[in-house]
Amino acid sequence: MTTGSDEARGGDETGSNDQGAAVDAFERLGLTGYEAKVFIALHRLGSGTARDIAEITDVPRSQVYSVAENLEQRGLLEVHHASPIRYRPVSVEEARETLRERFENEQERALEYVERVQEDTPAEETTEEIWTVRGSRRINDRVADLLANAEERIVFAARLPSLLDSSIEQVLEERATGGVSVTAFSSSEPVRDRLEARENVRVYEPSEPRAEDERSGRIAVVDDNSILLSVVDDDGSETAIWSVESLFASVLIQLIEANEETLERAA
Repeated sequence: MTTGSDEARGGDETGSNDQGAAVDAFERLGLTGYEAKVFIALHRLGSGTARDIAEITDVPRSQVYSVAENLEQRGLLEVHHASPIRYRPVSVEEARETLRERFENEQERALEYVERVQEDTPAEETTEEIWTVRGSRRINDRVADLLANAEERIVFAARLPSLLDSSIEQVLEERATGGVSVTAFSSSEPVRDRLEARENVRVYEPSEPRAEDERSGRIAVVDDNSILLSVVDDDGSETAIWSVESLFASVLIQLIEANEETLERAA
């Protein structure tokens, strides 16, 4: 049988979990744990002294003063210089705007520095960049991004329907109708059907799929400088490598071009 005290304890536990999540969120926004707890406590109280705050939080009374001073500097509370000193939080809307502006300012400061560092990188220093990306969702995004940059031609292949994301279909059609030569291959009839429904996309079936193709995922070749290849593991997870404007990409594209010509002649 559930008693009133049991219900109260359950409610307290739920409230504690909610407050813990809120404190974690405030910390991700740049506040300390103590600052988050004092700010939340003041919204519960409306206004209060250091003693009032210490009584409903685990923030030591001796720490409340410095924490409140930090919150005042952040623009999150106001101080009434009486005896004893009282504190009042700004409204939720004002706090939301203050934290948003702070986040945007910090973001801008950080990214401006990154841009300066990037600009300072010597242009003549180039490397063979071969990247790895894991997980089908992230690979979908990378494939779509590579295809969207095509200016002359695209070669795309996918073995499984699950590897033909709708975003990829859309980009293929957009580039094809925009004048880019788009060729697609698949041993899967559902994949071919979906691609054939896209305007100006040429679709072919490989003549004889090989046993080792059971691990293949998808291929994307863009113009003569970008390539992505993926494999599917036994557990269904997908891993891809991709490269842009590298010797690695150039060599692989030449090999794929030779195979593409063979497939088109056989089709």
